[in-house]
Amino acid sequence: MVRDYSAFLPGASASQPSDRALTALESLGWRPFFAQQIDAEALTETPPVRVLSVHRSGLQVAGDGIEELIPPGPEATVGDWLLFDRALPRNSRVLDRASLIKRRAPGHDWQVQLIAANIDTLFVVTSCNQDFNPARLERYLALAFDAGIEPVILLTKTDLVPDPAPYVEEARGLSDRVPVVALDARGEAPARELAEWCRPGRTVAFVGSSGVGKSTLTNALAGSLAIATQAIREDDAKGRHTTTHRELHPVPGGCLLLDTPGMRELQLTDAAAGIAELFEDIEELAAGCRFRDCAHETEPGCAVRTALDAGQIDAPRLARWRKLKAEDAFNSASLSERREKDRAFGKMVRGVMKQKSRQKR
Repeated sequence: MVRDYSAFLPGASASQPSDRALTALESLGWRPFFAQQIDAEALTETPPVRVLSVHRSGLQVAGDGIEELIPPGPEATVGDWLLFDRALPRNSRVLDRASLIKRRAPGHDWQVQLIAANIDTLFVVTSCNQDFNPARLERYLALAFDAGIEPVILLTKTDLVPDPAPYVEEARGLSDRVPVVALDARGEAPARELAEWCRPGRTVAFVGSSGVGKSTLTNALAGSLAIATQAIREDDAKGRHTTTHRELHPVPGGCLLLDTPGMRELQLTDAAAGIAELFEDIEELAAGCRFRDCAHETEPGCAVRTALDAGQIDAPRLARWRKLKAEDAFNSASLSERREKDRAFGKMVRGVMKQKSRQKR
């Protein structure tokens, strides 16, 4: 059966009422940004599908009447949109992303690890216990800002503290542009408190440490207990890994939820814009320093040090800004060097193969 995809092209639904039922693709997050990348003929020949999960055996995708496991081939991550090539699934093309969350992969091989694509809202989850860590929250916020994703801080396990207000106040102090929601991840509170961001056709993701309640939140919003959960350790409030891989969960009549495994290490790379956006006040001060390469330590005419001495900025926050900028600069430079070496090696291999081909003639 050849489906008519003309309704999914730009402007096709402009005259439709805003309260109409979403199409199958729209319920998966399809919107004009993606439709503008393809014409009607190609859209029919290679229908769009979204990556719901990534496994060693391939990509699990879904579209309008399509559910397939595509063999490894396309360089895609969870949340990506592909143009599905039925004849050669490995050749399915990845559409440009509206947003991308990535980090420097753990270890020493200097690779970029793709976390998720095309996320609308990133819920940064932490709990009202020893897991609460402003520096970690700022990493996630910088990641979201850099990717152009709307971040929301979720404070869970409010039932474990006499008063969550101090946690809420400290979280709000990280950025006046980031909403903060405190709730018990169990029961009906998540569906009620997060409804503003979890509208049909939108894609949201939960990120944070293990044991902060990401899977519990996913179950609460999905109205099921399909995802296993585990209690934290009582001695240090550390969580146990529950989710073992990233997967999009369509919520009946609602959004798509991405539950992610807890990340013990979140190394930023190529996130300078996000860091600058999060620490906008310090960045503006730094622009007023006398020297362009000011380290904000003992240099004369340092606007940042002047503001610090006057109590206009917080010393721990300034230290966290310095650390994130240094880390991002180091990782970005190292990854760039690795990519350059890979390109040089590829060029050398092609040269050798070309030379062998000439010798055989």
